[in-house]
Amino acid sequence: MEPVVVELPLRGEWNAYNTPGHVIPSHGTDLLGQTYAYDFIQRDWNFPKSIRVSTKPRLQALLFGERLQECMAWSKPYYAPFSGEIVEARDGVAERDPVHIVRDLLFVIKSGVNISKFKKAECNSDLQYLLGNYIILRGDNAFAMFAHSRTGSICVGAGERVAVGQKLAEVGHSGNSTGPHLHFQLMDGPDLLTAKGMPCCFREYELYKNGLWRKISDGIPTRTDHVRLRDA
Repeated sequence: MEPVVVELPLRGEWNAYNTPGHVIPSHGTDLLGQTYAYDFIQRDWNFPKSIRVSTKPRLQALLFGERLQECMAWSKPYYAPFSGEIVEARDGVAERDPVHIVRDLLFVIKSGVNISKFKKAECNSDLQYLLGNYIILRGDNAFAMFAHSRTGSICVGAGERVAVGQKLAEVGHSGNSTGPHLHFQLMDGPDLLTAKGMPCCFREYELYKNGLWRKISDGIPTRTDHVRLRDA
């Protein structure tokens, strides 16, 4: 299947820590349309091996956690990668603050193995304990899903038409999340329980390599890529 070309839904500098550019399925499963999903994080590139994602030193963060406002990605806006209609926009799930890798990893594991709860799900809203605050957008060629948004940040509603590049919400730490990030995926339908993932590439962004930024067209970021998209 040829990737659907969409706009990068973020501005500034990012890293696709989980990406189909590294492995497929990118999240280790085809469930919930996740086959080609991306997890975008912001990180301090002065520490490329430690993956420091906040202003707090890594050891302190591991021991004591880090406040949401200390996390680089938290509350950053994300945007519509194509024009279309909002199918669902659900808010109201609280974020865990402070972020603590051990506690949040245990939460993710507990949520992930709760098969009985998953099997009882009949609609997307039954999965909000996993998705956190989420949006589903219908376009001409695919449906897009955005998960883990900051509580109270969703600024669109079901049935609303949005333009490409329009702000939808902000990056958060709600649901099945180990730290503030944007989970983004394309699917062939709006129902996560039956949808199949669709591959996508990003129309244009810049890649930092060997001390220089260079333009990439129709690209799929790898796990180690330092990418950016500047405001027009």
